[in-house]
Amino acid sequence: MRAGPELRARIEGHLDAFERRAIAPGERRAAAVAVTVLPDGGGRACFAITRRASSLGSHAGQWALPGGRVDPGETAEQAALRELHEEVGLELEPASVLGKLDDFATRSGYVMTPVVVWAEHPARLIPSPDEVAHAYRVPLSALERPEVPRLWSIPESERPVLSIPFESELGTTIHSPTAAILYQLREVGLHGRDTRVAHYEQPKFAWR
Repeated sequence: MRAGPELRARIEGHLDAFERRAIAPGERRAAAVAVTVLPDGGGRACFAITRRASSLGSHAGQWALPGGRVDPGETAEQAALRELHEEVGLELEPASVLGKLDDFATRSGYVMTPVVVWAEHPARLIPSPDEVAHAYRVPLSALERPEVPRLWSIPESERPVLSIPFESELGTTIHSPTAAILYQLREVGLHGRDTRVAHYEQPKFAWR
C-alpha cells in the first residue's frame, strides 16, 4: 500500500461520507489522538504509534497513538496536531487533517476523539523523552491481515476486548482503545465501511 495522492483521496472521501458518533464528555475529560498516516523511506503507507515513557504517572509503558487532553479553547483537531508535535516532533498544518473517527470513552476517564491526519513526507519521528520511550511506523497493510481483529473476554466485563497482533512489526499485541481506533481506521478510512468500535472493552490494566 503506497502513500500517495490516491490513498489520501480515498481515506479523506471515506471519512467525509462517514457519520461519526460523538460522545459528550460529561464527567470525563476530553482528549484527542492523532491517527497519523505517513510514508516510510520506501514510500509504504504507515501509521505512527508510540510506547509511552515508563516514568509517566498513568499508563506508563503502554502503547498509544500520539495524543492527550484537549486544552480549554482548543478543538480536537488542534489538540491532536499539538500533541503530535510535542510527542514525536512532527509538525503538520491544519490542512493535513483528513477527518475524524468515532469518539471512544475510556475506562480511565477520557473521551478520546481520533483525528486522522496525513503527513506527506517520511519525516523523522523524534520522541519527547518526558512522554515517549519510542516512536514507530507500522505499515497500514498490517491491519489487513486475516487475524485482525482478535476478540477475547475478561471476567470483569461482558464486552469483548478488541486487540491487534503486531508481532512482526512491534513484537507485541496492541489492545483497545488504541487497537479499536486502528481497526476503525481500516474499516472506515481504507474500505468505507460503517464499522463501530466504541462498544469494545479494554483490558483491565488500562482501566486506571
